[in-house]
Amino acid sequence: MVYLNEGHIKELGFNWEENIETIKKSVECMINDDYAQPIKPYLRYKEKTNRIIAMPAFVGGEINKAGIKWISSFPQNIKNGLPRAHSVVILNDADTGVPSGILNSGSVSAIRTASVSGMITKHYLEAKNPKSVKVGIIGFGPIGQYHLDMCYSLLKDKCEEIRIFDLKGVNTELINNEELKAKVVVVDSWEEAYLEADVFMTCTVSKATYINKQPKPGSLHLNISLRDYKAETYEWFAKAIIVDNWEEICRENTDIENFHLEKGLLKEDTKSILDLVSENIFLTLEESQAVMFNPMGMAAFDIAISQNYVRRAMKNKVGIFLN
Repeated sequence: MVYLNEGHIKELGFNWEENIETIKKSVECMINDDYAQPIKPYLRYKEKTNRIIAMPAFVGGEINKAGIKWISSFPQNIKNGLPRAHSVVILNDADTGVPSGILNSGSVSAIRTASVSGMITKHYLEAKNPKSVKVGIIGFGPIGQYHLDMCYSLLKDKCEEIRIFDLKGVNTELINNEELKAKVVVVDSWEEAYLEADVFMTCTVSKATYINKQPKPGSLHLNISLRDYKAETYEWFAKAIIVDNWEEICRENTDIENFHLEKGLLKEDTKSILDLVSENIFLTLEESQAVMFNPMGMAAFDIAISQNYVRRAMKNKVGIFLN
C-alpha cells in the first residue's frame, strides 16, 4: 500500500490531458453501468456552515477500484491560517477489498474538480471551435488557481485574456507560468469577469447568490461553487442546464435546487454529464444558447483520479510504501 501526501501529489505534477481522460473513462463506466455510487451523507454539528462528507464509490473498466473520500469543509479555517478543506481518500482493491492506497491531500479533490471542468470545456471547444476565447474566473483560492492552470493548458494560443475577480484580492505571484500571467487581468467586480466571458467559472465559497446579469450569448458557465446564480438567471440557461447527478445536486441549497423550487426545473429538463460524453450535446444547441454546468462532485471521479495518482506513484517510486 502506498501513502501519498500533498508533497507527493505536487511532485507527481498535474497532467491535465491525462486527468481529463481519466474523468472521461469514469463517465464511460457510468454509461455502461459499471460503477456504484450511493448518495453521499453530510455530517454537520455545532456550527452548521461546517460539514464533513463521506463519498464512497466503485469504478470499473480499466480503473477497477473501490474507495471512499472523507472531505471536510470548515470555511472559518481561513481566519486561523488553515485551509478551508481537508480530504483523505482510501482506495481498495475492487476484487478483494484490500486497501491499496491512502491519499491525504486536498489537491486531489481540487484536481478532480478542475479535471471535470476540463472535460466539459474540451467538449465545448470541440463543438464551437472558436478562434479566440475570453475566460472569467470569480474566486482565486486553490480551486480557482487549479482551474486557471487547467483552462490555460487546454486553450493555449486561443486564450485571449483571463479576467479574475476575488473579494479578497488576487495574488498574481501565485501564477508561476509567465506566459499565463501575461494573459491575466485582475478586475474590480464580478461583472467585469462575467459579462464578456466565453468560458466563465465560479470558484467561490459564497453564502448568498449575487449573479443576476444576462450571460454572453453562447457562453459556457462552469458553476463550480454552485451557490452564486440568482434564480432570475434561469431563463437564460433553461434550455442548456447540465448536471453531474440530479439526485445529488438538487439539494443543499444549490442553484439547481433553487431553480427547482422557484422556477419549476425538473430532472427531465436537464442533461447529465453522461449525455455530454455519449453524444456531445453542445452540437445540438443554438449558437446563442448559454450553457450552465453544475457539478456537485461525484465520488467515482475522486476514486478514478486517486487511482491514477497511485498508479503513477508506484511507477515513479513516489510516496511512502507501507506493509
